[in-house]
Amino acid sequence: MKIGFIGLGNMAKAIIEGLLQQDAVNPADIYVHSAHVTNYQPYATAKRLQACASNLQVVQNADVIILAVQPQQKETVLAPLKSELINKKIPLFSLLSGVTIADLENIIGLAVPIIRVMPNLNVKIGQGMTALATNTAGEPTANAIATDLFGKIGTVMPLPEADFSTFVALAGSAPAFAFLFIDALAHAGVKYGLTKKQAAEIVSQMLIGSAELVRQSGDAPWNLIDEVASPGGSTIAGVLAMQAAGFETAVTKAVDATITKDLEN
Repeated sequence: MKIGFIGLGNMAKAIIEGLLQQDAVNPADIYVHSAHVTNYQPYATAKRLQACASNLQVVQNADVIILAVQPQQKETVLAPLKSELINKKIPLFSLLSGVTIADLENIIGLAVPIIRVMPNLNVKIGQGMTALATNTAGEPTANAIATDLFGKIGTVMPLPEADFSTFVALAGSAPAFAFLFIDALAHAGVKYGLTKKQAAEIVSQMLIGSAELVRQSGDAPWNLIDEVASPGGSTIAGVLAMQAAGFETAVTKAVDATITKDLEN
């Protein structure tokens, strides 16, 4: 399958690098174009991709299109491609935050299969979390293609568009929250004599194992806290200190702020 990328920002590159790392696609089957030749040309050369001179050339060569431009550029980018998209009935996978399927249909019509895709940065290492929503023209074929493609670089969840902003907060933006938590714990480790590298490695592996334990056990996280925290022990002292400092409130406020901002887009 030949995959076309219109736009080549951080998320598009993360998807490409994840697909290449997982050997899910041949580099020569990836076609790219963006507004800045100084961005896409050197990247295409380094990754052995096909650099296209225009967005139209991407559409003409690809079997599916991943749209990764800025949301405000959607009409400028898509309007000149409308005829080709309709003629080929090529699936369009949109990464555009805050841009609904209906918004895209208003530009390119109802006949084009449109999949709204919301991955997170972890697709870069094949550990992503991606939400999908599909228009009528995208069922079932294009939806199956998207599910298979993004399933190669992580977990895929069909989700109503109404829930996408919540997904952004819990999966799309949350890696930044996790990185902040890792950094905070690592700094605390440095306070008590570890190097930053040692502390970050300890914390990162702890989070990997803890997340996998939640997944495999199927148990509520709070029940797992009870397994770690012995009566009168050091763990419960730390948990209570985090609660007293407003940890859960801070997390909820981060989610609230993320959803509010996403809905403004």
